[in-house]
Amino acid sequence: MAKRDERKDRREQEEELIKTTIAVNRVTKVVKGGRNMRFAVLAVVGDGKGSVGIGLGKSAEVPEAIEKAYAAAKRDMAPIALKGSTIPHKTIGKFETAKVLLLPAEEGTGVIAGGPVRAVLEAAGVKDIRTKAHGSRNSNNCAKATLQGLRSLRTAEQVAQLRGVEVEG
Repeated sequence: MAKRDERKDRREQEEELIKTTIAVNRVTKVVKGGRNMRFAVLAVVGDGKGSVGIGLGKSAEVPEAIEKAYAAAKRDMAPIALKGSTIPHKTIGKFETAKVLLLPAEEGTGVIAGGPVRAVLEAAGVKDIRTKAHGSRNSNNCAKATLQGLRSLRTAEQVAQLRGVEVEG
């Protein structure tokens, strides 16, 4: 009975996750017999409450590649620091040549971001933020740079705890 309830809880948690496909790319490997076509899918999964992950799935069929990408993204999920509906401070996420500037915004501003950056932020549950992408505009690199920037965030309480001091106010 307990296992059945556990499976039911896990299924309900699965349904609550925000799953978004960022990019579907057709890739080709040239082999002796000709060209071998496959698909590579970049996806983001988040709970909308401060946890997000991205994953890459590859397969000969698109639906199978999407499922693999969602599974990889779910395994990659990690919590990020939020301050209300925005981020606690300004940060820059970097991955290869892509740089994404993440700026906290007033409530009601919305998500000012495009493409893969927007998908990652919405899955994470960030409601108010301003962003600017510099360098590479490649979907994979922008998504990974955004995720790196989000994971580098720390709240005042977390910093105080690391330094061993009290937070005022």
